[in-house]
Amino acid sequence: MYIQQAFKSLHEWWRYLVGFIIIFVASQLGSIPLLIAVMFKKVSDGESVYSIDENEILTTLSSNLTLFLMLLSFAVGLLAVYLVVKFFHKQPFVTLTTSRKKTDWGRVLFGFGLITVTTLVVTILDFYSNPEGYVLQFDLVPFLILAAIAVIMIPLQTSFEEYLFRGYLMQGIGVLAKNKWLPLIITSVVFGGLHLANPEVEKLGNVIMIYYIGTGFFLGIMTLMDEGMELALGFHAGNNLITALLVTADWTVFKTNSILKDISEPSAGFDVIAPVLILYPIFLLIMAWRYKWRDWGGKLFGKVEEPIVLSEENTPNSTFVEK
Repeated sequence: MYIQQAFKSLHEWWRYLVGFIIIFVASQLGSIPLLIAVMFKKVSDGESVYSIDENEILTTLSSNLTLFLMLLSFAVGLLAVYLVVKFFHKQPFVTLTTSRKKTDWGRVLFGFGLITVTTLVVTILDFYSNPEGYVLQFDLVPFLILAAIAVIMIPLQTSFEEYLFRGYLMQGIGVLAKNKWLPLIITSVVFGGLHLANPEVEKLGNVIMIYYIGTGFFLGIMTLMDEGMELALGFHAGNNLITALLVTADWTVFKTNSILKDISEPSAGFDVIAPVLILYPIFLLIMAWRYKWRDWGGKLFGKVEEPIVLSEENTPNSTFVEK
């Protein structure tokens, strides 16, 4: 099983605590270039740098440069996850990704394609049914720069979040708690909670936390049911990438040179939680059908037991047995 693989590496509780701190500090250090760039720009413009707020950090530089420097911290964080897992836990990185012998890239592409097609269809339908809510802002050169940044950096950003929450913390909490439901709940709530600082929360209110936390549960469920993160990796990357390229708004965390700009006044209505209540269950059913998921109760709420390893002298015919 996916979580059980952590038992094969160094999995003492303090290692996960220290490892998480290292990863967190590394990701914060990765945000320093953005702060330096903003301060340099404000100094060059003759402005004060002693009272820089979050809005100034996101709007002082060009949108493409801001996006790149924002995503850089996630790339640094992903590197930290890799180093902590490999050298601190002595765990092969593939076992943090999947229970399969190697990463199933077909699953990654399926998750990516599922949300990409859905987002395109929904956005196009909304654009034609509500054209006054959008502005076509396509500008070839800035868009090509955006595309180059997004294609490289956004998968690093989403992979960092997946490897940290659905990978490192899911396995770590699972082997410590000896069950699956607790890591699913904790990682999903914490994942959603970290989005509290997003400007979308200020604009739409706390109701949008249902979407963020629900997305955490959705990604966690598909990871546990599929015994690996491939679907979650592809889905998360596709969701963020296609959104950054296709549509932006003044009140979103990603203000990009996308094709469309949403100028409608957002409302915290049913459309905010519709993905959690309607789309996500449909996606899970599609994945369950395609990959023949079984035993939902056991995979989501079952126990996580440490494999029993019998030494050679205690096994018949001197055969190594792992239960």
